[in-house]
Amino acid sequence: MRRVTVTLPDEVVEEIDRWEANRSRFVLEASEREIERRRRQELRRSLKSPHPESERVAEAGLAEWGSAWGPEDGDLVDASTGTPVRWTPDSGWHEVGE
Repeated sequence: MRRVTVTLPDEVVEEIDRWEANRSRFVLEASEREIERRRRQELRRSLKSPHPESERVAEAGLAEWGSAWGPEDGDLVDASTGTPVRWTPDSGWHEVGE
């Protein structure tokens, strides 16, 4: 947490005090809501006007994009064990080299 100083008009402070005894909590909650609103607004803007690279991937299709990688590029690492794993439709997840 960090302490900040915010200057507000008297009428706003009085209205906050009507609704909430803890001004800091009120300002925090209002700020969090505004940040979330702006994130959603930015996401909507981005969806209306996507980055050109995103459009190319979407047009190609995820399957085609993924098939551009060789078999050795498709391996993942099981985070719990640090073991390289691969998904195959017929057998599911398995360790690489099995």
